[in-house]
Amino acid sequence: MSQPAITLESAASGFGDRVRSAVLWRWGSQVLAQIITWTTTIMVVRLLDPHDYGLFAMTQAILAALNFVNGYGFASSLISAKEVDERRVGQVFGLLILANAILAVTQVLMAPLAARYYGQPQVANMLYVQALIYCTTPFIALPASLLARGLHFRTQALVNLICAVVGASVALTLAWGGHGVWALVWAPIAMFSTRALGLTLAAGRLVKPIFDFRGSRDIIGFGTAFTLSQLFWVIQSQSDIFIAGSRFSPHELGLYSESLFLVLIFTGRFLPPLNEVAFPAYAELSNAGAPLGPAFVSGVRMIMLIAAPFYVGLSLAAGPLVATFFGPKWLQMIPIVAGLALAMPAMALQIICSPTTNGLGRPGIYLFTSVAGAVIMPTCFFFGIAAGPTGLVLAWQIAAPLLLVVTLAATLPAIGVRIGALISALLPALTGCGVMALAVRALEGHLAHLPAPLQLAAIAATGAAVYIGTLGLLWPSLLKQASTMLRRKRASAPAPGDQTTTTRDGAAA
Repeated sequence: MSQPAITLESAASGFGDRVRSAVLWRWGSQVLAQIITWTTTIMVVRLLDPHDYGLFAMTQAILAALNFVNGYGFASSLISAKEVDERRVGQVFGLLILANAILAVTQVLMAPLAARYYGQPQVANMLYVQALIYCTTPFIALPASLLARGLHFRTQALVNLICAVVGASVALTLAWGGHGVWALVWAPIAMFSTRALGLTLAAGRLVKPIFDFRGSRDIIGFGTAFTLSQLFWVIQSQSDIFIAGSRFSPHELGLYSESLFLVLIFTGRFLPPLNEVAFPAYAELSNAGAPLGPAFVSGVRMIMLIAAPFYVGLSLAAGPLVATFFGPKWLQMIPIVAGLALAMPAMALQIICSPTTNGLGRPGIYLFTSVAGAVIMPTCFFFGIAAGPTGLVLAWQIAAPLLLVVTLAATLPAIGVRIGALISALLPALTGCGVMALAVRALEGHLAHLPAPLQLAAIAATGAAVYIGTLGLLWPSLLKQASTMLRRKRASAPAPGDQTTTTRDGAAA
């Protein structure tokens, strides 16, 4: 006998409303934070040079390579656990402190080696300073878990907004003062420090670290699988910069890295907050014995209705967008942005798969897909690098769909979703994007004489109108559903700042 479908909107005891509230707070705050960040970024990018961004990208590859063992994986074990006591929380805090102390020392020791590899002495000094970030991690991960275990994201949202303002202020002040790449170095440190202080105060409690790890086998087991997954994710996501770093000039690397930064605005900035909510939500459904498939399909439909037109539109509007916001010295970004954007819908769909299997308590599936990504992506980058930035763009366009196929093959059977159901969920977004692209291409020939800002406005307005019009004509119920979700009042629930007897990690899964 089949089980009744349970979705994030219809689950019992107000679960759907709690998830909706968490999504609106977490994602809504992310939108506001990104408006602040990108407004400042456009100002800073006009003050700095591609060379500065190239140097910064070199250090980010090192930071990402080390951050995979920063302890978030151990804290994430608390999300799928049915019960958590004070001892387990203290053990997680102890693991966080120990891991990040080791990372800080390791980065300082690696800094001269990294500088020699890239042939840029300044990289060492930047890495010395960036080691301060590890000091903040334990005081971010644990308070975030205390707030997120009960799907309490309002306070985190407010703290994130404050962080965005602080980071933007530091970056703009230093860039305006002529400090070059150091504006990019100190802004994240200021943001991490602010978030550590804000979340610690918001959690309303201090936890004593426990360095006696007896009885923590399940924490370490889950955390180890999660950490290995993160390691392979780092290889997958940073291998292009690492490979290109020794072959491109800082100017070329700056163009490519800033193009990638632009196109990752959705997959890198807006999907992780949704995954932060999805992980504990799926875990709660799984612990209650509910199927995850219907919730996953519903989530995929809504996310891809946004992600797909965003990236198709970004590719279509790359020329006037770069000319308008980045200025003449960044025009070489245009073909890179246009090409990378076309690979990102596949990456978006691939990224939102992992919270489902992690919520089931099966991190091995995430580990498998991460290993696949660590093989597929660097291999494509290795062969593509010979053609310069254009070759890396082609590598993305081949590797992203291939990795998606592998991920879906591992994920869909585990959560009980048929490929036909997934295709049906994606059909509205794919159809709308196809019609939108045809309409914009037909319009472009009439816009060549206009200034770049007017071209951008015309393309954006036309694309949005055609896309929404197509959905309204063929799938009117989807627009009605989205409108209803946004208007629906937040159900009563414990105040986000209330203390609970359990914790939940807020790291993206």
